[in-house]
Amino acid sequence: MGKIQVSLGAIKGRHELPVKEYVIQEDLQDVTDIVAIEKKVDSYFEKLNKFPELRRKTRIKSIYSSLAIENNKLSLNQVEDVINGKVVVGDKKDIQEVKNALNAYNEIDNLNPYLLEDLKKAQGIITFGIERDSGMFRNHPEGVFDGDKQIFLAPPAHMVNTLMENLFKWMNEAKERINPLILSSIFHYEFVFIHPFSDGNGRTARLWQTALLFNWEPLFKYIPIESIIRENQDKYYIAIRECNSAGSSNIFIEFMLEVILEAVKEMVRTTQETTQETTQETTQEKILNLIRNNTSITQKEMANILGMTRDGISYNIRILREKGILERIGSTKNGEWKIYDKI
Repeated sequence: MGKIQVSLGAIKGRHELPVKEYVIQEDLQDVTDIVAIEKKVDSYFEKLNKFPELRRKTRIKSIYSSLAIENNKLSLNQVEDVINGKVVVGDKKDIQEVKNALNAYNEIDNLNPYLLEDLKKAQGIITFGIERDSGMFRNHPEGVFDGDKQIFLAPPAHMVNTLMENLFKWMNEAKERINPLILSSIFHYEFVFIHPFSDGNGRTARLWQTALLFNWEPLFKYIPIESIIRENQDKYYIAIRECNSAGSSNIFIEFMLEVILEAVKEMVRTTQETTQETTQETTQEKILNLIRNNTSITQKEMANILGMTRDGISYNIRILREKGILERIGSTKNGEWKIYDKI
């Protein structure tokens, strides 16, 4: 694959947003090819809709990962408990961040990712009850940190409003000609650099990239991009730092394209595994129903009725036995089945 040349905005010298030519040097054809990525996500969108529990778990994992990047101390299980309304012993701020993140992600359907006011609204939800100036741009100096280490100093506060207006103006002009995968990654970096709010910038950046991608392809609402970022957190901050030094967002774009591709692959793997597990459970329930109607039924008879191989029946019966649900009493020829519980 050759180089991909696109016109996009970058804050040259980090104070203006002119349009310039970027050459993205990468071999991520699966990601940058909009047709290829659409095929991947479309093929699993219908399947994913059948598994609300999988969607819920993916959302919990995304929230946990995005907060963990920002040093939220709650475990994945604790985050799930907070979301489920259970009492959790932990820092009040950490718990509030989970509740806020859930509310923000639930609001994605109602947000226009190309409206600056909607972004302010989302940040206000993310920092509700934590920051006094939720939803408002900062009025003081701010830096980007990896833990206690400062990566760079953000632009002065008096420039924030103009920079953000320019960024959204550019997005609205570019959205028809730039692949959303690339556009959302550019936004992510530029937003992190501007660092327009007192708190919640990283969480807002990741949420907004998801919102931009969801606006293009609904499946991205459930693709765990945040989880892959957390697994590559060091590379995430290195990419930001190197882009700041280089004065362009190329490195971060390439990093995020890799992250998105891996997140899509993970969702594909998870959906395949869930589909397989669901198929097994359905088969096992059919076997149990046959046994309920005839406790003396043979595996050969089950195979004929269900249109399965004898090996397939044996495999599922073995699983039912291991679960303690099914037992064979007596001989294979003259015995009968006993069910102890339902799946």
